[in-house]
Amino acid sequence: MLLSPQAERNWEDICSVLEDVLEDQSHRQLFALELGSGTGQHVIRFAQKLAFVTWQPSDIKEDYRDSIKAYIAATHAKNVLQPVHLDASEPWEQWAGLPRNSCDLILTINLMQYSTFKTAQGIFNGAGQILRQNGHLITYGVYAINGTITPSCNEDLDAELRKQNPEWGLPDIDVLRQLAYGNGMRMERMIEMEDYYKCLVFRKL
Repeated sequence: MLLSPQAERNWEDICSVLEDVLEDQSHRQLFALELGSGTGQHVIRFAQKLAFVTWQPSDIKEDYRDSIKAYIAATHAKNVLQPVHLDASEPWEQWAGLPRNSCDLILTINLMQYSTFKTAQGIFNGAGQILRQNGHLITYGVYAINGTITPSCNEDLDAELRKQNPEWGLPDIDVLRQLAYGNGMRMERMIEMEDYYKCLVFRKL
């Protein structure tokens, strides 16, 4: 069971957003896919709070998938499926066999700034296919807006990421909005979170 201090700090705030977005659907059973689930701390917490959602965690790294399995076993989570290997940069047909129109929610937390633009494209292409009508794609992270990064701590983070991999860095909200539009989705809300993070809420039209 790997431990991320950041996940322990931010899960409640992200969960509040999820509760708010999904509130009017809490009378029925929903299916959610988390891309890049990492340690598994988030998905376990969300499953405990949102019992009407069945969660499918995923990650490309085996040690993270092992950690998720350990959290599922330790908490006896009934509404979290075993993690699957899923690379969001690949075509949606390769997303662990998930059929078209099968998800009510797709969630990514701190994935896009550690990814190439191809992954961002893959996330929106896949969400456009796999989400049901009126389903939501929710992304949490730090972003550029209109090509501008503020404040200086986010500029430093962007520079640090690009040093690790020139193709990484803070994604631009306006570019993501266009990717959403091109895949039958619309950005409905931008929610300010702690430490200059944001939740972006997209809905499939």
